[in-house]
Amino acid sequence: MAEDNKWKLGEDDPGDEDEEELDESTYKSAKDAIIFAIEVSSSMLNPPPLSDSKKADTDTPASAALKCGYQLMQQRIISNPNDMMGVLLYGTEQTKFHEDEQSRGRLAYPNCYLLTDLDVPAADDVKALKSLVEDDEVFKQLMVPSTEPVTMATVLFCANQIFTTKAPNFASRRLFIVTDDDDPHAKSKKQKEANLAATTRAKDLYDLGVIIELFPVSKPGQEFDRNKFYNDIIYSASPTDPEAPAPTSSTTKVSSTGDGITLLNSLLSSINSKAVAKRALFSNLPFEIGPGFKISVKGYIVFKRQEPKRSCYVWLNGEKCQIAKGVTTQMADDTARLVEKGDIRKAYKFGGAQITFTPDEISKLRDFGEPGIRIIGFKPLSMLPIWANVRPATFIYPSEEDYIGSTRVFSALQQKLLKDDKMGLAWFIARKSATPVITAIIPGVEKLNDDGEQVLPPGMWIITLPFVDDIRQNPETTLIRSPDSLTNLTRVIIQQLQLPGARYYPGKYPNPALQWHYRILQALALEEDLPEKPEDKTVPRYRQINKRAGAYAIEWGVELEAQYQDWVQANQTSATSAKQAKRPASSAKDDSESKKKAKTAETDTISDEDMRDHFDRNSIAKLSMPVLKAWLGKKGLSLSGKKADLVERIEPYFEQK
Repeated sequence: MAEDNKWKLGEDDPGDEDEEELDESTYKSAKDAIIFAIEVSSSMLNPPPLSDSKKADTDTPASAALKCGYQLMQQRIISNPNDMMGVLLYGTEQTKFHEDEQSRGRLAYPNCYLLTDLDVPAADDVKALKSLVEDDEVFKQLMVPSTEPVTMATVLFCANQIFTTKAPNFASRRLFIVTDDDDPHAKSKKQKEANLAATTRAKDLYDLGVIIELFPVSKPGQEFDRNKFYNDIIYSASPTDPEAPAPTSSTTKVSSTGDGITLLNSLLSSINSKAVAKRALFSNLPFEIGPGFKISVKGYIVFKRQEPKRSCYVWLNGEKCQIAKGVTTQMADDTARLVEKGDIRKAYKFGGAQITFTPDEISKLRDFGEPGIRIIGFKPLSMLPIWANVRPATFIYPSEEDYIGSTRVFSALQQKLLKDDKMGLAWFIARKSATPVITAIIPGVEKLNDDGEQVLPPGMWIITLPFVDDIRQNPETTLIRSPDSLTNLTRVIIQQLQLPGARYYPGKYPNPALQWHYRILQALALEEDLPEKPEDKTVPRYRQINKRAGAYAIEWGVELEAQYQDWVQANQTSATSAKQAKRPASSAKDDSESKKKAKTAETDTISDEDMRDHFDRNSIAKLSMPVLKAWLGKKGLSLSGKKADLVERIEPYFEQK
């Protein structure tokens, strides 16, 4: 075991000690650089067989890869404006690299064509890639395979040069390789030397912090075999985060008949799963299982709500648009002088008074000890209610950096919890000055998709549990139970409308509002025609619903109407019985008059002394709207707004006295 080390912030943790809660808004703030390397060969340019099917593949592997790069660039120019992306074609007859290299009169990387340099994508880059994708003449002119084979060492060295010159300090740098050749040096007379040179160049990239991602394409009738070459140059672990789970990409197949899922969709699905780099929310956090028994873990946000980027103001009078930066200054109301930061303190309102604190006092108020996770007990997993989750869950994975053997201990704990169907209860402080929370440690199993690709590695989840202060009372409702006949018909409808596999797959349903927002921005930036309506995949398929459950729904409606009529008749009988037992008219009249008097009294203007008493007891909000408006009208104050607005106008009146 290692000595106690200081807890380290993850690269995505904002580290702002002024905030009590963990700010996840900057989870994707670290810059990312991607080079899209696409092989150009005769097999990558072969179109699929002709077919009459509407689902037939029409794209060649090279064309599908370019379209993937085009779509990825479209997404990143808006959703990740600080990230870099470049497209490198290798195996082409033409050669193109940086202009300074070309001016020296030598070809540093023969048969490598740098289509778009590694940089923040601009509208011109997207237009150039779009013309290559949509214009067949431009495509045929450029996508000509070379007669001389290009070695992978040359490709990797070229990528190394691009990353070194264009993105030397980026936290995440990745090379995406799309190819259908599982043994690129098979025809070389010096195959061993070529493989060794490529392995050396791959190791150089790994040492530089570059991750190589392979997107293999299987030829018709021939599976892509990674063992021939690529397993020797692809490292399973991330160079910046060796303990992070790193599943491999599944192999994309070219249909031999032209039917089935298109090659483009297969590549897009695989590439989009790798589009965002894994980044630790916190790293090397102590995980105390028992007294003096600690391991270290890293935390990852697996699910995070994606929102449009914040808008900004720009200045248009210069040579080009510049972002306007706002500056906030504090001014005194009475003298209009500038107030220095040192003259301001944070304050909390308590009992009508403002209690001020110095920055040191604020830090002490929020100091609950060093960050870490400490197990305080174990409980059956069945005791965790479905509603006991007040924040998004955090996925944790072992780290060997501070405590050697953490992976083995973590795995043993995870398997034991799975076997016994248990959960751990833990005290969790995410970072310094963070509010401590009680959490449930839930074991998670490995998740695979239909292609056998790992979607989620085995690990554990931290679920934040509510405190007693976080639980609110249930609303008072009148429970009406449905009759068994109606319940049985409803069960049939639900069974007919279940999703495939009875599971919800988020990857199939993009956020329509978010996609529409990006689509409009893209059309304006690229000077395209504005779309007429958004593509919403969440709209129900009404025809299929009617075909599968329409008859059952009609039967359910008939039964509902019948049950409703029976309920109305039963309630009418009850109402008749109630009228017979009705109180005398004089008693009802007296009650009505007393209610009217009470209502009139409630609307009377409240005195200043009584309102002051409510202010001291912090109960002004409990007064009715007519009482508040009557008092405000007496003082000549505005009567508009909701109840909260009225209370805000009353409180300053007494605070100034």
